[in-house]
Amino acid sequence: MGLAKTYGAAVLGVDACLITVEVNITTGVKYFMVGLPDNAVREGRFRIESVLKHCGLHMPRQKIIANFAPADIRKEGSAFDLTLAMGILSASGQVPEDLTGKYLLMGELSLDGTLNPIKGALPIAIQARKEEFAGFILPKENAKEAAIVDGLEVYGASNFMEVVRFFRGENCLEQIIVDTRAQFLSKLDHPSSDFCDVKGQENIKRALEIAAAGGHNVILIGPPGAGKTMLARRLPGILPPFNLHEALETTKIHSVAGKLQGNTSLLSDRPFRAPHHTVSDVALVGGGGHPQPGEISLAHNGVLFLDELPEFKRAVLEVLRQPMEERRITISRARFTVDYPANFMLIASMNPCPCGFYNHPDKECACAAGMVQKYLNRISGPLLDRIDLHVEVTPVSFRELSNDVKSENSKAIRQRVIKARQIQNERLSDLPNVYSNAQMAPKQVREICSINEESRKILDQAMEKLGLSARAYDRILRVSRTIADLAGEEHIEMEHLAEAIQFRSLDRSNWAG
Repeated sequence: MGLAKTYGAAVLGVDACLITVEVNITTGVKYFMVGLPDNAVREGRFRIESVLKHCGLHMPRQKIIANFAPADIRKEGSAFDLTLAMGILSASGQVPEDLTGKYLLMGELSLDGTLNPIKGALPIAIQARKEEFAGFILPKENAKEAAIVDGLEVYGASNFMEVVRFFRGENCLEQIIVDTRAQFLSKLDHPSSDFCDVKGQENIKRALEIAAAGGHNVILIGPPGAGKTMLARRLPGILPPFNLHEALETTKIHSVAGKLQGNTSLLSDRPFRAPHHTVSDVALVGGGGHPQPGEISLAHNGVLFLDELPEFKRAVLEVLRQPMEERRITISRARFTVDYPANFMLIASMNPCPCGFYNHPDKECACAAGMVQKYLNRISGPLLDRIDLHVEVTPVSFRELSNDVKSENSKAIRQRVIKARQIQNERLSDLPNVYSNAQMAPKQVREICSINEESRKILDQAMEKLGLSARAYDRILRVSRTIADLAGEEHIEMEHLAEAIQFRSLDRSNWAG
């Protein structure tokens, strides 16, 4: 009987922190856990005792002290079961102590010894490589996810006895090897929804192409059944495909939130998150008693779709304003602060009025006087200011619906978007953390989005007539720059600026009568 150390990890934000589990078995009675373990960690001792008995191993009846260091970080969840169980076996001499300390161990135990999957396997694997462990042993369901980290031996175990036999020298665990780059490349360029399925709506497709090319936020305004949701769901298919860094970054967030499906090792499609309008502000931006990424972080490097925007609670929408500007969200608590990335494209949709038929070409609006403006006022001016493109969606005519001619597919549109993004990457290469026109700061907008005197007069007239804010002024210039990039033009021309001004429909004082 003596002292043994095993190693696990706690997830803080989207990164992992090494946790040392020290187990000391001495003369006496009782079982003590110290080092800020939560209830799920404390309950692990009952699972461990049942597992050891079920597997024919010995649970020491002396005094056991288990310390989770560093002691000032709260240890949460059941993933420390395997770490603690192997610490008890090492301290009691049932497995070699010199071997268990060389591996990082994580996994939740069932009463029969089955290893259940954990959250955050990817950031834990990254930390294990950083700490230069010989390997990482975890449940088999998470093994492929962890194996995408190069330079780290990863072993997936189905049950506790496989881990015990591994440390006793029986070669019963097979190393999981994933060719990250090959697997990533094999899944690229396969959009699940295609623009060729959309009949008509060429002006809306054009607006979404501009949005995808510059990373701009969009709001679609139109009557029910006009195709707003269908168009929004096809936006990820025309965004540039992930690069490997973006895929790893996004996968890490989904790993921490426990959102990876089955044996998925690496996300290859840009995320599309569409929370219901009853979502709470905490669920949207993240946080809670045990902070978790919210919908805006799960949409990182992808699209956040808010359908029926005025139906969301105003307080929920207002918390979006800061993350939309800073592209990250900071969750602060008394004892710690965590940062979650939130670089998403916002696409919102709404009916123009409560009945949905204001400005409809065929149907009469049944709303009382002033109801249209009141409905629009549910969305604050500062939030609308942060949305670059305001697009009016009109119903598709029967002639367009019955036309058998196929529309342009997403692959062709994506090629133009990629070309425009490449132009932006070259132009913005010297600016840190700026990869698209939508991310430019006001100072950069003044330098990069210069316009001639004639265009400046048109923009001044538009500013005065529409009552635009300084933020809207910058956004018009950014969108103009994107339109020029799509056209392959070096300078912003008057037609580029005029098209950008058209996408500020909600700024018009007479839009809602």
